Amino acid sequence: NRAAKELGMEVKILRPNVEAYLCRLDWPGNVRQIENTCRWLTVMASGREVHMEDLPPELARQDARSAETVHSWEDGLKRWAEQQLAGGEQDLLGHATPNFERIMIRAALSHTGGRRQEAARLLGWGRNTLTRKIKELELPEDL
Repeated sequence: NRAAKELGMEVKILRPNVEAYLCRLDWPGNVRQIENTCRWLTVMASGREVHMEDLPPELARQDARSAETVHSWEDGLKRWAEQQLAGGEQDLLGHATPNFERIMIRAALSHTGGRRQEAARLLGWGRNTLTRKIKELELPEDL
């Protein structure tokens, strides 16, 4: 609304999928980047509703990079599983799950600056579960 008032233009409405998408993006420029995007959409979106195709090109590229990362991770996991199965391995989840959990725990703790309560919440666990997993997976206590 503020961008529309500043520019003397009609207020735009984000479609629910656009709003959800924008909420998932990284905003390295923080508030200034968001404000600039709002101004851009106010001027450039053709209708009253903002659709995905109305987004600035750099935001579409960011989505493509995110999709590539997801696919490369999934593709890598798939290749690993296929190699293990071709080599006659069994109990793939027994091998993969602890490694996956170690990576997720380290990432969550790094993201939260070591705050376990917050890291546990991000992982969808309680703090006690996180503490137990750290011990089970023999991770350093000072993560």
